[in-house]
Amino acid sequence: MRAARALLGLDQKELAAIAGLSVPTIQRMEASEGNVRGVVESLTRVVEAIERAGVELIGDGAASRGSGRGVRLRRSERQSEDADGFEREEGR
Repeated sequence: MRAARALLGLDQKELAAIAGLSVPTIQRMEASEGNVRGVVESLTRVVEAIERAGVELIGDGAASRGSGRGVRLRRSERQSEDADGFEREEGR
């Protein structure tokens, strides 16, 4: 969410307004570790607002539907190990 806001030049208050949500709701979503957590309706509102504003959200392993240039975060070796169920280092 933070990356999408940065691409759009929006702060949390502006995203909350276009999504029809409160600023604390956006703050809680962005404070989630890993996947964004929240009420499904709120998550849907944020996704729709971000996409209406011009950012394409690409699912893990999915191809981009759009054209043009873009960026995608590649999983690091450490993230891949964590996702595969290997123990994490202490303090992480």
